[in-house]
Amino acid sequence: SCQRRQVVPSSQRFTKNTAKTTTQYRIMESLMPVYRSFTFFRTVIFLSLGYISCLPLEGDPICTAEGIAQYSLVFTGKWSRTAFPKQYPVYRPPAQWSSLIAVSHSSDYHMWQEAAYASNGVREFTEKGELWTLMKEVEKAEETMQSVYGFSSTPPISSGTAQSKTEIAAHSRHSLLSFMVRIVPSPDWFVGVDSLDLCKGNQWKEEVSIDLYPYDAGTDSGFTFSSPNYATVPQETITQITASSPSHPANSFYYPRLKHLPPIARVTLTKLKRSQNVGLFGIQPNGASISNEIQMEDSDAETPLDCEVSTWSSWGLCRGKCGEVGRKIRTRYIRLNPANDGAPCPNLEEEEECEPDNCV
Repeated sequence: SCQRRQVVPSSQRFTKNTAKTTTQYRIMESLMPVYRSFTFFRTVIFLSLGYISCLPLEGDPICTAEGIAQYSLVFTGKWSRTAFPKQYPVYRPPAQWSSLIAVSHSSDYHMWQEAAYASNGVREFTEKGELWTLMKEVEKAEETMQSVYGFSSTPPISSGTAQSKTEIAAHSRHSLLSFMVRIVPSPDWFVGVDSLDLCKGNQWKEEVSIDLYPYDAGTDSGFTFSSPNYATVPQETITQITASSPSHPANSFYYPRLKHLPPIARVTLTKLKRSQNVGLFGIQPNGASISNEIQMEDSDAETPLDCEVSTWSSWGLCRGKCGEVGRKIRTRYIRLNPANDGAPCPNLEEEEECEPDNCV
């Protein structure tokens, strides 16, 4: 019942295998030009996408300046009790600034933007001063879109009127600068710049100085510097805080007599002459940051603060002798003392004639 198995000589097996291999090779050889073309076009497409991601968006000016520009960034706090007397924080904690976080980038990236919603990283930074999530967002923009070139930071500042300094690099395809500094203490307030262009045509700007004003991140509804956490639901967009907005007397920046708030800080960027070696991710390998106290300038405004008083209490009992005119009194108290030649406090007690309720 067993069948005899045919034994094929090794020479024939070799011939058959060789013929099979030769046929496969010829097929692969015929497909090779197609594969090479596909590889070429795939490479071109990837390179084009990488280049396009670095180009300015439509309508944005194109920077044609050569080389890498190195800038000194000086942040000057101007948050003094003279300029901002209302509810000025003097302890637990006193007026101060968080670390400054700065990036140079292309036009398809925004760390933050007025009238836009704050990212989770911006929320955590402006509410708590935590940097981790914001840093991950910056790294993701650099890895996926190649939108971020330089990064730099400074230590926190322990006074409202102090100065910190760092350096940051910019490239012609990443000529925009954005940064943020949290106001401490505050619900979710900060100062900063969104997409400042350091380039003009084919030249790098030599120096730029900008006055800074407070912004609300739109994630916390507190009105005062020391307000407890109170999440804004639904979340609102980032808005600039002014002397009349939010229009609420309890707001720490509410100064109805002013048309504009004085600047609470200032940033100055100066192009450095020397050439610097830029490390990975545009970070300065030896980028020194400094922080030191400074004196307020004589030109800083003295913001007038008017006296604020409570509403009148109810009238007290009418006291007096029978058959004679009696007197009753109501009072109010000072909510906020005046400062810097602001309007003085009015009378805190008012008296009026009446008929005695229980005459003797």
